[in-house]
Amino acid sequence: MIVVAGEALIDLVPGPRGGPAEDGLPALLPRRGGGPYNTAVALGRLGSTVGFCSRISRDAFGTSLLGGLYAAGVDAMLVQRGDEPTTLAVADIGPDGSAGYGFYTGGTADRLFTVPDALPPSVRALSFGTCSLVLEPGATAYETLLRREAGRGVFTALDPNIRPGLIPDPAAYRARFRSWLPHVTLLKLSEEDAGWLADAGPEHADGDGSLESAVLEWLAAGPAAVVLTRGADGLTVWTRDGSAVSVPGVRVPVVDTIGAGDTVNAALLHRLGVHDALSRPAVTMLDAGDWRDILTFAARAAAFTCARAGAQPPWAAELDG
Repeated sequence: MIVVAGEALIDLVPGPRGGPAEDGLPALLPRRGGGPYNTAVALGRLGSTVGFCSRISRDAFGTSLLGGLYAAGVDAMLVQRGDEPTTLAVADIGPDGSAGYGFYTGGTADRLFTVPDALPPSVRALSFGTCSLVLEPGATAYETLLRREAGRGVFTALDPNIRPGLIPDPAAYRARFRSWLPHVTLLKLSEEDAGWLADAGPEHADGDGSLESAVLEWLAAGPAAVVLTRGADGLTVWTRDGSAVSVPGVRVPVVDTIGAGDTVNAALLHRLGVHDALSRPAVTMLDAGDWRDILTFAARAAAFTCARAGAQPPWAAELDG
């Protein structure tokens, strides 16, 4: 089983252009979301055996979030429940389909997650990321779970999925991020995340080597592999043996990019499972052909998500077709 640990929330996304509005305000439609939640749903749709580890409200939004897990075949045994409200994220979709977010997190359920006594013995991999690693006291609980399970030899994946507006002290967060790396098997980031974590401006993503130097520094700190997503330009992986493999993106008409990175997370983990590579030793044995297959699968899966509104990752049958 792959377990995804982190927040579940409700995205409030703009309705169709020309849709109803009141006093000049756009209509906002509730959609299930949160990076870890989307990753778990995507894994379930791809056919992986997956569980979700979080704290979800007992309110109507929380009930809907649970329903989305069940519909995707995700095991909710590790989900804690609380009377606190569900976190809300208001999405702002740009002309190119990219999404920015404003968050309402005060006193919400997912922030009060506590470390479970033990995970089922069937757990092979554990995935973390996004707001759950920022908002206390839950962030410390998730960090404790990461360190504990990595110490037991469990494969761990990390997608920081940076939301700058939620991080009051960037320097402290960057230091905390670096402290996680010895406990991480697979690190996945977008170019934007990598630039922010390296404290580099956009100019450092233009091929001058600064961003790649940061990636290699993080790789040396612990992960067996680092995957960098480049939007429509595809994905690149760097591995401990010093090699790098890149694949192009899949071109589609982009509706929005909500959930695309989360779909990549799920697709990477699912395809690593297909290669029987959900362990640190197995990842180090993958060759360039294996990684090309894994990255291409992830690029195809993300393209499906970008081609439709909201976080709607593909089902296995769509990728097999």
